[in-house]
Amino acid sequence: MKRKLAAAIVIAGMMVSVSACGGGDDNDSSKDAGPDSWKGQTLTVWTMDGSVPEQWTKDVQAAFEKKTGAKVKFEIQKWDGIQQKVTTALSESNPPDVLEVGNTQTPAYAATGGLAELSDLKKEIGSGWTESVSKSSVYDGKQYGAPWYFANRVVVYNKAIWAKAGITDTPKTRDEFFKDLETIGKKTDAEPIYLPGQNWYFFDGLIIGQGADLVKKDGDKYVSNLADPKVAAAMEIYKKYASYSKAPKDKDEATPQQATVFAKGKTGAFIGMGWEAATAIQANKNIEKDLGYFTIPGATADKPEGVFLGGSNLAVAQNSKKQSLAKEFLKVALSDQFEGELSKLNGVIPNKESLEGNLKGNGAAEAAAPGAAVGGTTPLIPEWAAVENTPNPIKAYMTAVLNGKAPADAAKDVESDINKRLAQKN
Repeated sequence: MKRKLAAAIVIAGMMVSVSACGGGDDNDSSKDAGPDSWKGQTLTVWTMDGSVPEQWTKDVQAAFEKKTGAKVKFEIQKWDGIQQKVTTALSESNPPDVLEVGNTQTPAYAATGGLAELSDLKKEIGSGWTESVSKSSVYDGKQYGAPWYFANRVVVYNKAIWAKAGITDTPKTRDEFFKDLETIGKKTDAEPIYLPGQNWYFFDGLIIGQGADLVKKDGDKYVSNLADPKVAAAMEIYKKYASYSKAPKDKDEATPQQATVFAKGKTGAFIGMGWEAATAIQANKNIEKDLGYFTIPGATADKPEGVFLGGSNLAVAQNSKKQSLAKEFLKVALSDQFEGELSKLNGVIPNKESLEGNLKGNGAAEAAAPGAAVGGTTPLIPEWAAVENTPNPIKAYMTAVLNGKAPADAAKDVESDINKRLAQKN
């Protein structure tokens, strides 16, 4: 997967979609009369910088034009300032017809009334969508997007260090993983794993793995659920991992970049996105031959650890005058042919488990795929975005627990701040 694509996926639980202003004069038709009106029209599609390879774009354009007689104009957007740009565009009378929107941001855009409902499309082409990746495109029980592509964390490890420790296979359970880390610590001079105290999205995956959520309903509002014993159990697992690391307890994985630390060749493993391996190689070319990947193991061998699924959905603007044509575009772009092609070219997790064969040969993507079925996201409510704003209170909670505070006490210290943020108007 391209580094900038995956980097964009991880940033802030993924914002997403696009920019520029709408299409040309042919985008001003006052109505969409269906197939009879499609020929000669141009559909405007916003995608993010790095999301789609040039080959995929060309192939989809050709297939769409052959099927509908219409053209599609891709407008590539930059990440900087995109959330406000999308919000503004969706409020206008001539928005882009189709938008790439971050999976965790989809509910917020849907809540404003900016996205068209796609329940009919789900019935037609969505029966095979992986449930965990489809959830983020649903708001208030209705479909407002279609799952497109996703990525999640894996274990990136140094095969040379593991071999030096006498470890001949990758772990299949969490306890086996802990045992391997302990062995590396005893038999080598390497740091078993690099895990800073505020790798927040890995922690969120552990919470998902425990079957917990970070918010709960209190009457007609959402409040913090950080004091849930299941969340505390997830934090204890994180604390166990961190016990094998010398990383700072008050920093996240980007301060410093964990892949750069790993590149020095003195770390057994780290938990991160597959694209981070490219960052390590850039820092030290010699590390490439020793790189390996495996799925983050769960409590039992038959079920991997929960993971945070970052990615993008495709949505149709409510104010688009070409909604039926836009849905035809989604049928093409999300078809098995082109969903599979995107996965193969970019190494991203497709929206159907049946298409994961397209990841064969991409070690990081193959390691990530099993986690998709048991993955999830941060709370899919518009109010959640404010919670992750800097300074993120969840990170403060994590550091406090790693420094010895009981999870219940650490939760109590930050829950008033979380609740205040959840109460903010969007």
